[in-house]
Amino acid sequence: MSLLRRLSDHGWLRKPYIAFAVPLALPLLLASGSIPSSPSTTAATLVAPPLRYNDLTISPTAQLPEHALIVTMEDGDTLNDVLTSGGLSNGDSATLTRTFNQSIDVRRLRPGNLVRFHFDTANAIDSVELKVNGWGEIDAIRDGANFDVTPRPAQQREIETNVAATIDSSLYEALRNAGESPQLVQQLVDVFQWDIDFFALRKGDSFSIAVKKRYAGSDLVGYGPILAARFTHDETTYEAFRHDSADGHAGYYSRNGAPLRKQFLRAPLQFTRITSKFSTSRFHPLLHYFRPHHGVDYGAPVGTPVMTTADGVVLEATYNHGEGNFVKIRHTSRIETSYLHLSRFANGIKRGSRVTQGQVIGYVGMTGLATGPHLDYRISDNGTWLDPLKLKSITPDPLRATELAQFRSDVGRYAPRLTTMPVGQVAQADTRRRALF
Repeated sequence: MSLLRRLSDHGWLRKPYIAFAVPLALPLLLASGSIPSSPSTTAATLVAPPLRYNDLTISPTAQLPEHALIVTMEDGDTLNDVLTSGGLSNGDSATLTRTFNQSIDVRRLRPGNLVRFHFDTANAIDSVELKVNGWGEIDAIRDGANFDVTPRPAQQREIETNVAATIDSSLYEALRNAGESPQLVQQLVDVFQWDIDFFALRKGDSFSIAVKKRYAGSDLVGYGPILAARFTHDETTYEAFRHDSADGHAGYYSRNGAPLRKQFLRAPLQFTRITSKFSTSRFHPLLHYFRPHHGVDYGAPVGTPVMTTADGVVLEATYNHGEGNFVKIRHTSRIETSYLHLSRFANGIKRGSRVTQGQVIGYVGMTGLATGPHLDYRISDNGTWLDPLKLKSITPDPLRATELAQFRSDVGRYAPRLTTMPVGQVAQADTRRRALF
């Protein structure tokens, strides 16, 4: 581990050398001729004598001022590695590692955490501070041969804020460019998954979100649920408002109280691409002749989770030569869905198993007649194949009575926030920091 490469200097590298630079300034200025000469001064008197390397040595009795060294943990580092590289003895490092482990699991420290070493005038470490992102700090002050250790967990809190962005290349990039975590991508997809085809987003689509951000001190550690959202896709605007019902269930509803959740999800897996659509005549890449393709192929890496698109009962979970590992599920007396070419089935998925919408039933593979890893997803209505991309879903009952009244109150609160984005909202989370970091 190269320590110099990772130093974030807060006075340690600069301050000691300022004192050494001052005595050298005069001869260097003289050599450059930057000091005006008097009438009696000759050119020869302006030439500084050559400096030898031993002229630059520091007196062994010179004291360094108090200074600090900050080291950032990198991938593969252990806390012991950083402590010893910072200047602690093996014994002190082992003692601090054991003590810090009483507050946090030191084996799970991630890259980016900071360790600050403070040196006294004798150039001895008199304190060590560990800043754990998303948790807080641990201070260790030397007390003779030991350290006085004080954990300082950061204050945990939630702050409601707004996020808005326009899509240029992808939803992920739009949120990242807005300074947000990819965690928010999945939440947004979950809210609108019944109405928006996220495989067909276009440049210029836009969204705004009211959401709770969770902080530990000044560190963003995650998000609460999306409270309200507006998404414009292909010149159509969709809205969603969260409602927590009296029985403890939560869902998203349109402005008039109609639920966004439909009987069927738009797709059985997330963040993939469509490689082949429903067709009455498609050239089969392995059989080399035209025949109907009764489903939609989603290209995805092997092992990608596959979800059932609606509640139902498993009719089959088996293997055959053409379809490979496949699952067939009955949802109503007429509607069935099939999931083909799976690498394996999820635990508990077998004939007769009951499944719920969004439950993982298997994983993408390329078993059977397949040229690459993908999922072939199919829907049939009483034996007639349907195009999954054109399926019209049945909507559950809307909110009513007192729940609708509460919901309308929430809509009145959040709807205006979806049209404007307060400037500096995120920065107001916490701008205060302790002097140590």
